[in-house]
Amino acid sequence: MSHIQLIIGGARSGKSALAEQVAKASNWPITYIATAQALDEEMLQRISQHQADRPEHWALVEAPLQLANAIDSTLANSKQGSCILVDCLTLWLSNSLCQANADSVARVAGNLAYWQQEQQQFLTLLEKIQQQDNIDLILVSNEVGHGIVPMGELSRQFVDQAGWLHQAIARLADRVEFVMAGLPLTLKPSITANPQARL
Repeated sequence: MSHIQLIIGGARSGKSALAEQVAKASNWPITYIATAQALDEEMLQRISQHQADRPEHWALVEAPLQLANAIDSTLANSKQGSCILVDCLTLWLSNSLCQANADSVARVAGNLAYWQQEQQQFLTLLEKIQQQDNIDLILVSNEVGHGIVPMGELSRQFVDQAGWLHQAIARLADRVEFVMAGLPLTLKPSITANPQARL
C-alpha cells in the first residue's frame, strides 16, 4: 500500500532535511514538488539554495497552486513506484490566500473560498492515494500555531487554515513527525505488522 508522511516544524527546524532523507530511503524515483514562488530577490536565493542542495537526478515540478493536480499528473506519468516530496504546504496555502485581487475584502472572502476548494481536492487525492500501491508521499509544512494570535484578518485566516489543514492530513497520514532543532519527534508512528511492537 502507499505511505503518506507529514513532517512539520518551525522555520529552520530541519524538517526539509529530514524529508529529503526519507525520500532518499524510499528507493523509488523521486519527484520534488516545489510550491515557492520567486517574488523577490531573497526568496530567489532561498529557492536557488534548495535547488543546489537537492540531487540533480530528482525530477522537479513547480506547483504554487493546484497542488492536487500536480501530484495527480506526476502519478499518472509514473510507470512504476514513485516517491513524491512536497515542500511546503504552508507556501501553497499562502499562495492560495494571497492571489492578486484589487479589493482586499474580496481577496479574503474570495480567496478563502478558492483555498477551501484546493484543500478539498487535495484531501480527496490523499484518500485516493491511500488505496493505491507503491507510492511514498512526503508532505512538509510549517507549524505556525505556537505564537500569539496575529492582528490582521488575513494572517489569522492563514494560521487557522494551516492548523485545520495539518489536523486533516494527520488523520489520513501513516506517520507524522514534528521537527525541532534538527531533532524529529514522532507524533504518529507508522503501523507495524508486528502487534507486539505496538505495546
